[in-house]
Amino acid sequence: MPDAETPTRTDPDAPRIFQSGQPDGVPPLELTGERTLPDVPEENYWYQRHLVVYDWIRARVAGLDVVDMACGEGYGSELLAQSAREVVGVDANPEAHEHARLKYERPGLRFARDLVETYPDPADAVVFLQTIEHVTNPGELLEHFKTLVAGSARPAVFVSTPNVLTLAPEGAERSGNPWHVHEYRPEEFRALLDGHFSEVELFGLFHARRLRWHELAIRHAGWDTIHAKLRITKPFYDRFTPAISVRDFDLRPAAADLRGALDLVAICRP
Repeated sequence: MPDAETPTRTDPDAPRIFQSGQPDGVPPLELTGERTLPDVPEENYWYQRHLVVYDWIRARVAGLDVVDMACGEGYGSELLAQSAREVVGVDANPEAHEHARLKYERPGLRFARDLVETYPDPADAVVFLQTIEHVTNPGELLEHFKTLVAGSARPAVFVSTPNVLTLAPEGAERSGNPWHVHEYRPEEFRALLDGHFSEVELFGLFHARRLRWHELAIRHAGWDTIHAKLRITKPFYDRFTPAISVRDFDLRPAAADLRGALDLVAICRP
């Protein structure tokens, strides 16, 4: 990890890392920093951080037709399909699409290789997680999603994005992630969504349990300096990072102070 709040996966000199233990016939994807992957121990913090939001949405789309936009590896679409009536995972990347199609096979789940801007099929709910910071036309995209759910009796658009206030290094305006076009503060994210939807519920994702203790140890006890002096950085994080689970995160409503949130999560309705 060692700093769980700062991604470091875009270093061009870092060794190439691929998923392990994939089913027969399923090509592993490479960890590039562009998308989150399961089955990579070094990536587990980010995987669990995304998985907890997918699981939270899963409980809210039971019986619905769902489109998981920019679904990447496909793990989130598979989780949503555990409760939804039907899930379509949409991604334009050919390697990610083929991997998801081959790996995740269950009734009510399919994958479509398409652009999120042009995918045409209506649904009850659209899920668009950790991707709006990658696009140059967020308003147009939100309008498209609103159109897709307009005919539903239970329309909902779920959107999440990292909070630049905790993603970027202290004092920096942005994180330096080369795939991010715009990184949002809580008030910017709400303003964007309010401009396109009549109802917006905003939530924040925070560290809990062992990640909260880890955060406090860094902030108040100088843990980053201690593990470096003791020369235990690698063995400690080789054990700590794979042990992180969804229980080490807490999703709170907007009544909380969202300036300290890791990610901003919204339910939007037309």
